[in-house]
Amino acid sequence: MDEAEPFTYDGGRVDPGETQNVRYTVSETYMGDPVRIPVTIVNGERPGPTGFLSAAAHGDELNGIEVVREVAHEWDHETLAGTLVCLPVLNVPAFLAQERYLPIYDRDLNRSFPGNPDSTSAKRMADRIFRNFLEPCDFGLDFHTSTRGRTNMLHVRADMDDPAVARVANAFASNVIISSEGPSGSLRREASAVGAAAITIEMGEAHRFQRPLIDSALESVRSVLAEFGMLPTEVVQWPGWRTVIENGDEKTWIRADAGGLVDMHHQRGDLVYEDDVICTIANPFKTEDTTVRAPFTGLLVGILENPLVYPGNPLCHLVRLDERTRRALERTQEVRGET
Repeated sequence: MDEAEPFTYDGGRVDPGETQNVRYTVSETYMGDPVRIPVTIVNGERPGPTGFLSAAAHGDELNGIEVVREVAHEWDHETLAGTLVCLPVLNVPAFLAQERYLPIYDRDLNRSFPGNPDSTSAKRMADRIFRNFLEPCDFGLDFHTSTRGRTNMLHVRADMDDPAVARVANAFASNVIISSEGPSGSLRREASAVGAAAITIEMGEAHRFQRPLIDSALESVRSVLAEFGMLPTEVVQWPGWRTVIENGDEKTWIRADAGGLVDMHHQRGDLVYEDDVICTIANPFKTEDTTVRAPFTGLLVGILENPLVYPGNPLCHLVRLDERTRRALERTQEVRGET
C-alpha cells in the first residue's frame, strides 16, 4: 500500500498529517524588507494527489481569497487523502495597494508565469511561486473576479482539449465552461503545461466578498476533491445543466456604440433571447438614447456594473446556448420560480 509523502518546498517540509502556515518570501521592497505571500499547506495522513487553490493574482479580486481561506482553515481535514496547497493572496503588493496589477511598473502577475529568476520583478515573483507551490501539484483551481466596473457569473475557463484539464473543469460544478488554452504567461496555461492541470474560476466583481458566489464555489471545490478521491465522503456534483463554449462564434463581447449612461435591464446569469433589449445608453439630458439588443439567444456571463461608458467600452459578455441547454435552463428557472 502506498504511503503518504511529505510536501517539500525551498526552505521547508510538511510531513503527512501536518498543516503549516507559511509566510513565504517572493521579493523585497525598496527598503529591502521581504515581500511574503501567505501559504497554508495541509498534508493528509493518507496518500493522494496534490492540488493547489490560488487567489488574488490580481490584487483587487477578493472573492477567491475567502474561498481559499475557508478551505484551508475552516474545513475538517482529518480524512483528507493527499495534499492541499492553499495560496489565498498571490499578489501581495497589489493586494496591499488594492490594485489589479503589481504597483511596480504596473505589471500583470498573471502574464508572468512560469517566471524567470533572472528577469523582471514580476517574473522573479512568479518563478518563486511557480517552482515551489504550483509545479509540484497534480491539479489546481485559480480564482478570479471580473475587473472593476464589471461582474461575472460563476463560470470556468479551461482548455477542454487537454483531458487532464477537462477532468478538473467537469468536476467543478459550474453551468458554463469557456474553453481556451489561456493567454501566454497565465497561471492556468503554464501550470497545465507542466502537468498541474489548472482551471480559472471567474466569480463576481472586484473589491467585494459576495457570499452566495463564495458558497457556490466552495461546494464546487468539494466536488473537485471528490473527483480526485481526496474527500472520501463527498460526491462529484452535476450542476443540472451545462454549456461548453468552444469557439469564438459562440460568444461575444457587446460594446457600446455611443457614450453616455447605461440602464442595464438584466443581471449577470440572465437568459436573454435574440433581439431582447439588454440595455439602453442615454446622454445626461435623456434626449438621445441607443438601444442595445441581443444578437442571439444566450446567457449573460458578464455585465457592466459601472454605468458610465465611452464608445467601445464593453457592456456585457454573451455566450450562445443551444436549444437543448436553453430548455434545461428554462426548466431550472421554472422550478426555482424565476420565470
